[in-house]
Amino acid sequence: MDYSDRVNETWQHRPLDDARRDYRVLLHYAVLAASSHNTQPWRFELEPNRIRILPDFSRRCPAVDPDDHHLYASLGCATENLLLAAEAAGLKGQYAYDGARSGVQIDFEEAPPFRSPLFDAIPKRQCSRVQYDESPLTDAELRTLEKAGQGDGVSVRLITDSERKERIGQFVAEGNALQMGDPAWIRELKSWVRFNGQEAVRLGDGLYGRAMGNPEVPRWLGLLAMRLGLSAKKQNRKDLAHIRSSSAIAVLVSETNDIPHWIQAGRCYERLALQATAMNLCTAFINQPVEVASVRAEFGRFLGLGDQRPDLVVRIGRGPESPRSLRRPLDQVVVQKGS
Repeated sequence: MDYSDRVNETWQHRPLDDARRDYRVLLHYAVLAASSHNTQPWRFELEPNRIRILPDFSRRCPAVDPDDHHLYASLGCATENLLLAAEAAGLKGQYAYDGARSGVQIDFEEAPPFRSPLFDAIPKRQCSRVQYDESPLTDAELRTLEKAGQGDGVSVRLITDSERKERIGQFVAEGNALQMGDPAWIRELKSWVRFNGQEAVRLGDGLYGRAMGNPEVPRWLGLLAMRLGLSAKKQNRKDLAHIRSSSAIAVLVSETNDIPHWIQAGRCYERLALQATAMNLCTAFINQPVEVASVRAEFGRFLGLGDQRPDLVVRIGRGPESPRSLRRPLDQVVVQKGS
């Protein structure tokens, strides 16, 4: 199966008729959630009337995500998709943080099915790493997005004025300089880039080159191009143009800096991104200001957050669809209880 076939198979709705008996139907939607570097750092345990979402530490990224914040936020993204799919299938999911296993427990009971616009948006959502059209959002659109990004202990700040967007661009540039000056960060990034469709299909994860605006090339040529052409200066020019073209920048903020709130931040991001998708808006992460601890502290002061943690930074706007990333088969993420 080639890349286009896999994309068409992956990014589509599935019949929900058997979802109450076969929870794997729900997992199809869970794994379409966002994750840092598209690492998909999750495992799913299926039990009668219950699904557990557990971290897969074999897929962590210690250079870009040393405290596993993004890993746990990714579990929250998968949780939100799963709950929306369950609701559409006629299952009410009760969420709980499982501290003993650092994961999520969702218990189900039957309920009237409700197919929400956010559920319908799941196969359409993507990180669109392209330039947007600079058009402003209406007050009503901003209020809708802000409501979607709120959660238990998590809030969202929407920034639309040019001066503050430029300042965010400076934080992104500062993060780029520090990250690209770290050989471990460069090695880690290279390990997750999929330079061509064959690689993307074979592995089913990672950052597909074309989705980042790069041509499809053999791996050896892609690595050479990264060695010769990857620089903070070039990336800063690209990121600043992307930020200036965006209608708004969203910052997800946790009131407490701990794992349960990181998971909740992921849930809030996923809702925000799905709401944007339902409104025909694009989203993409610009997380450099929150990935480097020293920059994150300065960024928090800029936002006036006090002791709260800025979790995720997302640009929002109107733009074209991009090539899509892929997902691993469910057999690779479903585990037996206790394994």
